[in-house]
Amino acid sequence: MDAENPRMRRLIEAGRALVAELDPELVLERILHEAREITGARYAAIGVLDQDRRSLAQFLTSGIDEETRRAIGELPSGRGVLGVLIDEPKVLRLRDVGDHPKSYGFPPGHPPMRTFLGTPILVRGEAWGNLYLAEKEGGGEFTADDEDAVVLLSQWAAIAIDNARLFEDSERRRNQAEHAVRSLRAARDIAEAIGGDRELEGVLELIVKRGRALVDAQTVLILLVEGEQLVVAAAAGRARGAVGHQIPIAGSTSGQVLRRGQPLRLNDVDKQLLIAPEALGVESAHTALLAPMMHRGAGIGLLSAFDRGGEESSFTADDEELLRTFASSAANAVAIKHSVESDRLRSAIVAADAERGRWARELHDQTLQALGGLRVLLVSARKTLSGDGTTQVDQAIEDVELEIDNLRGIITDLRPTVLDDLGLLAAIEALLERRRETGVEIDSELLSQAQLDEVTLSADLQTSVYRFVQEALTNIAKHAGASGVRVSVRLDGDELVAEIADDGVG
Repeated sequence: MDAENPRMRRLIEAGRALVAELDPELVLERILHEAREITGARYAAIGVLDQDRRSLAQFLTSGIDEETRRAIGELPSGRGVLGVLIDEPKVLRLRDVGDHPKSYGFPPGHPPMRTFLGTPILVRGEAWGNLYLAEKEGGGEFTADDEDAVVLLSQWAAIAIDNARLFEDSERRRNQAEHAVRSLRAARDIAEAIGGDRELEGVLELIVKRGRALVDAQTVLILLVEGEQLVVAAAAGRARGAVGHQIPIAGSTSGQVLRRGQPLRLNDVDKQLLIAPEALGVESAHTALLAPMMHRGAGIGLLSAFDRGGEESSFTADDEELLRTFASSAANAVAIKHSVESDRLRSAIVAADAERGRWARELHDQTLQALGGLRVLLVSARKTLSGDGTTQVDQAIEDVELEIDNLRGIITDLRPTVLDDLGLLAAIEALLERRRETGVEIDSELLSQAQLDEVTLSADLQTSVYRFVQEALTNIAKHAGASGVRVSVRLDGDELVAEIADDGVG
């Protein structure tokens, strides 16, 4: 076809519009519309193949109204003439579809269709689906030019479908990464609270607030086991005065979740919770997500979230996984704060630091690598786009790069590798340098490595000193409003003394 031909110009414009569209559903709708307009077909359909590429998993139509669609009944799965393109993915043009040896005829209520033109849609060289056209307007037959136009359109369609799938996949993976980052930030905050001087009530308050933000809930409660009761120990959201409310473990849905050790989503609180949420001090609720807080195989409490985002919104499987993981961290926090014996407390802190290290390793080896791969994928997809679609992908690339930087900071805070590789002094110096980058002037007086070598410091004690300095600097940054800080780590006889002073208001 000549490039000056109106049909060719229409195809070029259609192709540009298709590859710029990143919504998979809109891409398919546009393909159907353009196919009918370019060929003069009265009806158009796209059949999407199943995973085995032996039948149709999805069938979308254009030109058939809703009443006719209901009259036709069940949509085709790929038998008859439609199946010919599945078995042999190449163009098929028929003067009368009923004359084809594999024609099955049409079901009752189906509009008459005589002329037919079909072509496969190949994505990355593999059959993805088929484009079907029927009943050319004016009663004529589909022509060789129609065939050429549909083949070209199907090629544009394949590129557009691939782009849309890549973008959809990248968005999904980016959302997963964002969920992981949010979860890890919350776990980090709890770990810092455990290592700090907060009382149990303060840690519980932090947990419910972070948990509520994680799953976008209207209300989150922590219920702790006390004898045969579950007692509300902390609340966030629509639960004023809830602290102190209690329900029996026996005969309650919350108790069942605690005994089974598995989370549970409730889509109808009135029917499924057994005990009304008002008994917990929660205002009228419709949906809920209950996650057991397990420590060393024993249930010590429950995280209960009510009404995700809005009163009619249900919690998802992703929310369940997030709250389950968070409940595990919350259980560790509560168990640590409940421990009064110094040796048990020390063991718990070591376990918490080991968990920091595990989170840091997993975050570096999995999430950070996945984000890097996602960025490469987005950059690759960007090269195939034009028009408005590039702006969205550029924004996605920028967001991913920002999350990569955030993740690297989180990894360093969770477990600085320099502490393991070069020791306490190098780790503290690296920490001070990072804090100086925030604009705070820090004057430091640190003992020399030779002096440090004169005393024996266990790995646990070195970690404790590092965490002490880290927590003090974090508190100064958050609360003191200081412009200058002095950090001293020195030997006083056989004792190691760490002092942090600031000129702030705290």
